[in-house]
Amino acid sequence: MKGSRPPPLIEENTMSAQAFLYVIAVILIVLAALPLPTRGVSLALLGAACALLAYAWPVITA
Repeated sequence: MKGSRPPPLIEENTMSAQAFLYVIAVILIVLAALPLPTRGVSLALLGAACALLAYAWPVITA
């Protein structure tokens, strides 16, 4: 097959929205474990909400 290009050595895949939400959830839960003063915002609750949203993402977007 003349003129065909070889496949790329490195494939660039973008992060899915579900994976991004899971990463944000983990970061928020880790920050909630640290002794940081937050005014009225529960980082653990926000992290749990992000994790639940990431878990339900296939159902929401289907």
